[in-house]
Amino acid sequence: MQTVNQLFRLDGRTALITGGSRGLGEEMAHGLAEAGASVYIVARREKWLLPAIDSLRAAGAKCAGSTCDVADQTQVKETVRRAAEALGPIDILVNNAGATWGAPAEDMPLDKWDSVIGASLTGAFLFSQECARGMIARKYGRIINVASIAGMRGSLPRGIHCAGYVAAKGGLIALTRELACKWAQYNIRVNAIAPGFFPTRMTENVLPHMIDDIQKNVPLARPGRDGEMKGVAVFLASDASNYVTGQTLAVDGGSTAVTV
Repeated sequence: MQTVNQLFRLDGRTALITGGSRGLGEEMAHGLAEAGASVYIVARREKWLLPAIDSLRAAGAKCAGSTCDVADQTQVKETVRRAAEALGPIDILVNNAGATWGAPAEDMPLDKWDSVIGASLTGAFLFSQECARGMIARKYGRIINVASIAGMRGSLPRGIHCAGYVAAKGGLIALTRELACKWAQYNIRVNAIAPGFFPTRMTENVLPHMIDDIQKNVPLARPGRDGEMKGVAVFLASDASNYVTGQTLAVDGGSTAVTV
């Protein structure tokens, strides 16, 4: 039987993290690297990618990365090939890339809807599909989809208007269950993390206006803090969660536990 320390180690594993250059993606990349994994980070823009690679390497991580439009199948295939060439076959995939667009559903432009669905849902499917081919052949894989509590419940009209984001994250939770059921036979576990409000680039314009609501309606009465996601990612990527698949773990200060 492995010790607890051994259960959480990722030595010899290779992890690919989309949206890994900033915010929660970068934090999870650091967490996986601290547990011993080699990490390959994917970002939309080089100006964010290169500093993130430098930061990971400065912390002692074996790290590489490249830019990619996650909704472009050709680019996804090339990214997975480059990652395997640089660091070895992908054992752990973290689908963290995403986008949002704020507009009432009745006014949501179709091109913005398509963009959000592409970045937040189609991209996760394409990376899962491409990485799973190798995982199936090797009979080992860990896929972590970063969803959101927004995909688990609706919100009142006074809330944030982001129908595309909500639909994408809800779809990602459903995709997590489906892939988990289909790929368990190949020793591939698929789980999702559903964060609540964390201070990130995506929430920087809305979070200051939500603080009062968070203090009143979130049991821990605060947003998430730096460092509170990486341990969750390590848990789901490691042998510590070997009997967990098809699940969505809310990291939300208890907000989804509240009934109104």
